[in-house]
Parts: sequence; structure tokens; C-alpha cells
Amino acid sequence: MHLDPLAEPGRRQPVLARNGAVATSQPLAAQAGLAILRAGGNAVDAAVATAAALTVVEPCSNGLGSDAFALVWDGGRLHGLNGSGRPPARLTAAALRDLGLVAVPDVGWASVTVPGAVRAWADLHARFGRLPFAELLAPAIALAREGFPVSPVVAWGWTRGVRAGADRLARETDASASGFLPHFAPGGRAPRVGETWRSDALAATLGALAASGGDAFYTGDLAARIVAFAAATGGHLAAADLAGHRSEWVEPLAAPYRDHEVWEIPPNGQGIAALLALRILDGFDPADVAGFGRAGGPVSPDAAPTPTAWHRQVEAVKLALADAHALVGDPAVVDVPVAALLSDAHAARRRGLIGTRAVPPSPVDPRASDTVYLCTADGEGQLVSFIQSNFAGFGSQIVVPGTGIALQNRGAGFSLEPGHPNELAPGKRPFHTIIPGFLTRGGHPVGPFGVMGGHMQAQGHVQVVVDTVDLGDDPQTALGRPRWFWDAASERVLVEATAGGTVVDALRDRGHDVAVAPHAAVFGRGQAIWRLEGGTLVAGSEPRADGVAAGW
Repeated sequence: MHLDPLAEPGRRQPVLARNGAVATSQPLAAQAGLAILRAGGNAVDAAVATAAALTVVEPCSNGLGSDAFALVWDGGRLHGLNGSGRPPARLTAAALRDLGLVAVPDVGWASVTVPGAVRAWADLHARFGRLPFAELLAPAIALAREGFPVSPVVAWGWTRGVRAGADRLARETDASASGFLPHFAPGGRAPRVGETWRSDALAATLGALAASGGDAFYTGDLAARIVAFAAATGGHLAAADLAGHRSEWVEPLAAPYRDHEVWEIPPNGQGIAALLALRILDGFDPADVAGFGRAGGPVSPDAAPTPTAWHRQVEAVKLALADAHALVGDPAVVDVPVAALLSDAHAARRRGLIGTRAVPPSPVDPRASDTVYLCTADGEGQLVSFIQSNFAGFGSQIVVPGTGIALQNRGAGFSLEPGHPNELAPGKRPFHTIIPGFLTRGGHPVGPFGVMGGHMQAQGHVQVVVDTVDLGDDPQTALGRPRWFWDAASERVLVEATAGGTVVDALRDRGHDVAVAPHAAVFGRGQAIWRLEGGTLVAGSEPRADGVAAGW
């Protein structure tokens, strides 16, 4: 990793610390996690505190109705937690097809799956935590009760989500949405930058979770209120759905990239797409993949990306995502060919399709937006990569009145195509876009990383890993470089304006449909913390968001 002591004034530098670090997309949430570290908590404690605080200070991206995933380095090995929920037992693909639907709706009760984030917090704490669970939620409770000034990027997302909800309610009547605007726009609009927002209802709900160790959400009074609201407004969630929810401890997936190992949560998430793309790119010379000039030495953060490198990265991601979208489902229900997808033979077969021109991606069976991400580290060697999300915007646009609980719309990740591996079915988890990442080298921890943003996440993982491993970037530099995004829906490559016109023209010459993105939101928001051999922590936070890296 190259740390440049002579970087120009004004450029954001990584945060260096010895005793602990937190990096996330909202400064007050980062401070909540840091306070827990200072109070004697470990990295898992800090992660739970930060995650809880984010449900308050960045509600347009996540909430108590979210799902969550985590990777935890315990000082000797990596553990994975799948905290995603399943659809209600009474909801089936056939029932939605009978209504004439060809896709699961983005909003309303049909999009709601059982929220797994609160149970994930409790399970992480039970296995690895040090401080009392109630102490971890105290900063979030204080933020909700006392209020907080809304930060700029959050205000933008909040306004966008409230407008979408208001527009929908102007077009149609849906009793399930009755709690949405009163909670998030009590004055008739979203809060503006710098205005204070508070919620006594959310503070009380967080207090109930703190007192019950999270159980109130699944079997207590809060569960009863969720179920009652569903029954009164045409929902499908039943008491048994909430009571039966469990997190799952899983073995993380790894794939080599150069002399490092990249780790992801296994399906039902899209992390396998990032691993396959890196396996494809691993067969090319580093100088032709790095994207900002020749690899092997420090590369200026202002260096222009090389068109050939970005072309290869885009093509590898297109092929990997095509395979993932066609083959990934819940491995507890369908056979996902994980080993075959990550095999040398399959990577070589897909690599052979990458030439000098863009090609339409077609899936090959090898056998034949909105999210928050955080990472934490303590001075004793524990490292956490954690992600939670309500999915698109505020999720389902369902807020359980009087609780502040905004329910996710992860059910929209299911397919209604009969026989598809990801077809909606009771007891089956949907295809998930949210993925925490982790990097090791020779089995030793480098650290946690992640990039939020729907289908940008696997693509962001690829770009951050390439810049870290091939260019030797520190976390802040890697997160700050220009990005690209392959939009599968439009088959268009979106690039940041900072990449420059030369790369746009060169990609077009290679057959790509390219456009400069109108704003940075499409490129995700990432965080990373690397741990040096001597124990120093090097943390970076996404410059496209409000967040910070904080350490002590």
C-alpha cells in the first residue's frame, strides 16, 4: 500500500489509528461506533452500535426493517453471517402471477420479506460482543430522542424518497402506506440540510429492542404490532413468519486475486459475481487491468483511467453478473453451482470471450438504491465488514404506525419466472444485492471493505480490489478514484465525469454504449479499513457520501 505524504492540500487522506477505527457513510453513526470502542467495546460491539445509529440518521437507506450480512475476523479466522429474511408463508409466485403480475412489485406488502437486521445484531453480539447489548443501542436511542441535523447526501436521498412516496399516493390508494409520510415527512416535506429530525416512536422502539435483546421485534409487542398492521392493510406477514426467523452462520467464499484472497458471503447474495469477475481478470496482466496506468508503483489519484483496462473490467463484470442473475438463488432450496462458477475452467472460458470489442453478455451454466455499509476494527485484531439495507429508497414505503419501523422491499429481488432458481417461494430467501467484502493476503487479514448501491456493489468490489492490489492504493485513494457502472437494464456503461472524455470516446470505439452519469449516486458509497503488519489501522470513507473514517 502506498501512502503519499506529499499529496496536494485539500485531498482527503486516510485516517490512521492504533486502538480502533470505524468507517461509514454518516459521521454521527461513525462517532457512535467510536464511542463504543472508547468505552471498551470490541469491533463487533462498534459495528452493532454503528448499524443501529444508521437506522436513525440515514433512514432513506436502511432501517429496523432491513436485512443485514456480516463478515467477522475474530483474530484467527473469518466468519460469515447471513441475516436475510424469507417471504411470508402465505405469499407465492403463483398468487402474484394470478394477479397478472410479471414481476414482484417494488412497494407494498408483496415486496416485504421478514426483516433480519435486528436478529443479526443480536446474533453477532451473542457470539462476539463484549459490552451489554443495551449499551450498544444507547447512542441510536439518544439520536432518535434528541434529534440530529440532517446531512447533505442524506437530505437528498430523503427528499427523493418522500417525493416518490407522495407521487405514488397521489396516483393510488394503499392503506399500507398510511404511516409513511406522517413519519418521514411530518411537516409535509422531507427535512432540509441542517434541520433537526427526531422521532420519539423510533426511540421507544429502539429502547424496547435494547431491553429485550432484539426479541421484541420477532416475538414481543413490536412483532404483534407489525402483524396487526399487516392484517389490517392487506399484508401477508404472520406471527409465525417473524417468530420463525433465524440468522444463518455461513462459511465465507474466497477466490484468489494475484497474491491476495477476496472473501464474500455465499449465495443468496451477488458476492459470487464479484469473485468470478476477479477470477476472470486474474488471467490478464496487471498492467492491463489496473485502469490508471501501469501497475506496480504509486499512481496519482488524478491519473486518467486507461480505456483498455476499463474495457476488460466492464466485460468481466458483465459476464459474471449474467451468470449470477441466471443461476443464483437460495442454496437451501436450489442447487447453486458455486464451485463450478469459481473454477479455473469456467473463469478461463469466460475470459476467452473478452476481446477488443464489447459483446452482449449471455449466461453460461458452468455445469453445462439503497444501502448502508460500515466497517470497524479494534486494537486487538477483530475486524468487521457489515452491510444492511431496506433496498430501494425507503423500502416498501410501509411504516408500522407508532413504531418508526420502515419495512424493506427485498421481495422485489425475487423472480416470478416459473422454474427460475430465484423464483419467489415461501421459506426461500431472495437474490440479494448487498454484500460485505473482506481482503486477506496469504491468510492474514488485510481488512474489511464494501461498496453500497444495488447492482453497483459487485462492480464496486471489483474496482476497489483492483485498485488496492494492482495499484497499491490506500483505502481513501481507492475509494476516491473515478468509477464506472454497467447498467444491465439499459446495457449502457455509465462513467463519472472525472474519468475524462478520452476514456469515454475510447470505450465507445470498442463498441460500448457509454454515457457520463448525471450524478455520483449511481457509483455507490464505499468504506474500507486495512490493518498493517504492525497493527496500524488505515481507514477510508467514500467521498461521494457524507461519511467519515474515525479512529483513535
